[in-house]
Amino acid sequence: MRDEEAQRERAAARRARRLRPARSDDLGLRRGVARKLMPFMVAAMAFLASLALAGAIAAAAFSRQWQEGPAAALTVQVPDPAARATDAPQSRLDRVVALLRASPGIAHVDALSHAQIAKLLQPWLGSAATQGLALPAVVAVRAEGAGPPLAEVTAELRAAAPGTLVDSHGDWTRRIATLAHSIQALAWAMLALVTGVAAAVVTIATRAGLVQRRDAVLLVHGLGATDADIARRFAARATRLAFAGGLGGTAVALPVLAGLAALAAPLIGGIADPAAWMPALPRALWLGLAAIPLVCAALGFATAQVTVRAWLRPLP
Repeated sequence: MRDEEAQRERAAARRARRLRPARSDDLGLRRGVARKLMPFMVAAMAFLASLALAGAIAAAAFSRQWQEGPAAALTVQVPDPAARATDAPQSRLDRVVALLRASPGIAHVDALSHAQIAKLLQPWLGSAATQGLALPAVVAVRAEGAGPPLAEVTAELRAAAPGTLVDSHGDWTRRIATLAHSIQALAWAMLALVTGVAAAVVTIATRAGLVQRRDAVLLVHGLGATDADIARRFAARATRLAFAGGLGGTAVALPVLAGLAALAAPLIGGIADPAAWMPALPRALWLGLAAIPLVCAALGFATAQVTVRAWLRPLP
C-alpha cells in the first residue's frame, strides 16, 4: 500500500511539474516578448528584402533582354552601296546582303531603306541636312545561338565590298552585362545582410523577454520543465510575431514594386498599362514575395530556439 501511495504521489508531482498548454501563456510571454517592436523591425527587414529580391530579378531580366536584343544584333554599314564592279552584276549592297544570308548563325537580315536611315538621323542632322548626303547603306542583322564567327564574316564582307563596317555592340554588351551582374551581386548581398539583421532583432527581443520573465522561467525550470519545453514556448511566440511582421512588410512593399515595375517595363521588354492597378510582375518575384513571410517565421523560430537554449544551458 505504501508503495502504491508513493507511486501515486510521485505521479501527481510529475503532473504538477508539467507546464500547462501554450495557449495559457503561463510564462507571460505576451508581456515578456515585445509584441510591437519585433513585428515592426521584422516588417522593415521584410520590406528591404522585397526590394532587394525585386532588384536581383529585374537585373537578371534586364540582362536577358539585352542578350536577346541589341547584344544579338549586328549593324553593317556599306559605303557607296549602289556601286557595281565591272566583273560583278550585283551592287555592293546586294553582295553584302547575299553573303550575310548565306552565313551560318544569322537568323534575319534587313537592309534599311534610304527613308529609314534619314529618319534615324533626323534628330541629329535635321530633315533637310540628310537630303544631299551620300548615306551608306545600313543592314540590320539578327544573330541566332552563339552568332556567326565575327572575324570571318567581317573579312568576307570587306572582301566583297571594301570599306564595309561591322558593329557588334561588343563594348556595350560587356558593360551592360557587368552592370547587371553587379546589381545582382549587390541585391543578394543586401538580402543576406537583411536576413542577418532580422535574426539579430529576434535574438535581442528574445533575450529581452528572457530577462523580463526571468523569475517565471527559473520557476518552471526548477519545477522540472525541460529546456525544449521553454524554448518551444518562446519559439512559438517569436514565430507568430515574425510571420506577422514579414507579412506586413511584404504588403507595404507591393505598391512600391508596382510603381517600379511600371517604370522598368520598357527597359525589360514589357508594356506598362496605365489602367492596371497592379502591373504584371514576374512569376519568380511573386513566388519570392510569398516566401518572405514564411522565411521570416522560420527565422524567428530557429533564432528563438537557439537563443533560449543557449540562455538555459548554464542553469542547473
